[in-house]
Amino acid sequence: MVSATVYGQPTADQKSTSSSDQPSQARSSTREPYINVPSNERWVSGLSGAALVLAGLKMRSIPGAVLILAGGAMTRRAWTGHCNVYGALGINRAQGEGAAPEDYSSKGIHVSQAITIDKSPEELYRYWRDFQNLPRFMFYLDDVQILDDKRSHWKAKAPAGMSVEWDAEIINDQPNETIAWRSLYPASVDSAGSVRFVAGPPGRGTEVRVTFDYIPPAGKAGWVIAKLFGKDPEMEVREDLRRFKQIMETGEIPTAQGQPHGRRGVIGSIMASN
Repeated sequence: MVSATVYGQPTADQKSTSSSDQPSQARSSTREPYINVPSNERWVSGLSGAALVLAGLKMRSIPGAVLILAGGAMTRRAWTGHCNVYGALGINRAQGEGAAPEDYSSKGIHVSQAITIDKSPEELYRYWRDFQNLPRFMFYLDDVQILDDKRSHWKAKAPAGMSVEWDAEIINDQPNETIAWRSLYPASVDSAGSVRFVAGPPGRGTEVRVTFDYIPPAGKAGWVIAKLFGKDPEMEVREDLRRFKQIMETGEIPTAQGQPHGRRGVIGSIMASN
């Protein structure tokens, strides 16, 4: 656990400065932290932080106070453009570097769900490979636009009636077997996902297995905040797959009307290349 971030170490000249210079040293040590959060992520942090503060004020309770503190921290992150977690881990996303593969295991959230659908791998792959079909069963998505053979542009619902957008690219495409993708910098949330289509015994359909890995803006602490705000992402993915099964087996497009549906979580709402 990281409790503090060191922005700079004193040089030999600074260490040898006389005690009379200590006040000036104290002033220099309070300089503004460097920016390591990209502008689009600062917007998301600001909007999400404001939503948390408003929700906390309405609750007027200890959990509400927790939300206010969390929202205040996210708002400060947006205002200063500095993330202590990024600083401690040596990450500077403002310079154009997305998350490294090892970041997903050290700081990310992993979600995995599977379902069996009474269709062939070829049919399921063909439908999913056209990402424009995804908003039909992933209700937190507003729209997916195809940019070229590998890249697509995603738009999803966010807290407080806002929306977030990002680009994703396909990194592994094995027809009728696997599709894997990841978000492109700068994305609101670094994310990667894959879907596998595994044929079962004759007459037993196809197992569709989906995995998502994503890094919340506030690291693993964001997972706790998201669970306070809404559903568990595991449940959201499970519901997405259930709707996908219904579309593929019956041809009907399920709607949210009349279905039990809790509030979408902060993370779940922007989890799309996910």
